[in-house]
Amino acid sequence: MQMLKAYCQQKAALVDEALFRLVPRQAGYLATVYEAMRYSLFAGGKRLRPILLMAAADAVGGRGSHYLHVACGLEMIHTYSLIHDDLPAMDNDDFRRGKPTNHRVFGEGMAILAGDGLLTAAFEVMLSQPGVEPGVLLKVVREIAQAAGPAGMVGGQAVDLAAEGKVLDAAALKYMHQAKTGALFRAALRAGALLAGGSNSQVEALTAYAEQFGLAFQITDDILDVTGSEEKIGKPVGSDIRNAKATYVSLYSLEGARHMAREAVEQAKTALDGFGAEADILRDLVSYLLTRDS
Repeated sequence: MQMLKAYCQQKAALVDEALFRLVPRQAGYLATVYEAMRYSLFAGGKRLRPILLMAAADAVGGRGSHYLHVACGLEMIHTYSLIHDDLPAMDNDDFRRGKPTNHRVFGEGMAILAGDGLLTAAFEVMLSQPGVEPGVLLKVVREIAQAAGPAGMVGGQAVDLAAEGKVLDAAALKYMHQAKTGALFRAALRAGALLAGGSNSQVEALTAYAEQFGLAFQITDDILDVTGSEEKIGKPVGSDIRNAKATYVSLYSLEGARHMAREAVEQAKTALDGFGAEADILRDLVSYLLTRDS
């Protein structure tokens, strides 16, 4: 896993450097909203979605670091979703990544605007991506928009909100998480492959990998909410129970969820059978989900 750690650290550093440039501090009337945007953007995220995009581009023979504008746009969308997810009207969380949540620092109104600012600026940033044929870039940005919108992440959040205190069946739980969490992972991996000129078969293989990666990520996230350490997770554990959320643990039991996570990881790796060593980072990334503690 040393290779994976080095790869992730290098790519995360590239993303951070680009984000500092693409979302700069502002003075005057805009100072506070940009401060709020940057507060959450630089609060210590792993940059997983940008890393997945770059790893997918590398896997199809491209160079992932060429697509930092699109990668940064994904991270901006993800960060906006966290700001809004933490609001009192949603999950009402006080801490994120070990720091007070955005609305606890800047107030609810400014936190909403910070999320709005990151979401809308993300598309401006992605469409400024150099070195990509316009038709390909438009296709990629459209896929990301769909993944972030009511047919994807927003829709999944809506189902999650409506399901509080209710018992979901397996199909509803799977749909909710495919939209809420999995859609942006799927978009990240497909975007990397499309931007780097991957073949149809490569794009489809990475799409299949993405489906199982998203499933494994969500299951292990649910497990961590029960077994994790608040110090390592950066927020109180047990929030799913307090908010009466439907999870893989509540539906299948802790041991059942662990078994499902292992199966999803194996299926994700099987989807990469047509790739060689160029996809080892993706194999290691999905395997890591089984041992992550944050």
